[in-house]
Amino acid sequence: MLGQYSLVVWILIGLVGGGIAKLLMPGKDPGGCIVTILLGIAGALLAGFIGQQIGWYEEGETAGYLAAIVGAFVILLIYRLVMRRR
Repeated sequence: MLGQYSLVVWILIGLVGGGIAKLLMPGKDPGGCIVTILLGIAGALLAGFIGQQIGWYEEGETAGYLAAIVGAFVILLIYRLVMRRR
């Protein structure tokens, strides 16, 4: 189970990952800065969850920055594709 501090660490890594993913992905985001940060946090959580499921991370261990950036990038890309169709 996630500890209180590990969730905070995932959020902080997600903030950094979301910011870097935004810098790597050119163009305007439909949701702005706050949505990008939230997507970065979701990307870090997703990367950590998937990493735990496939054995990269132990229970309670956070995703690394690279995994968080990749997770945030993927979620940001999906978000853009979905919002573009609306």
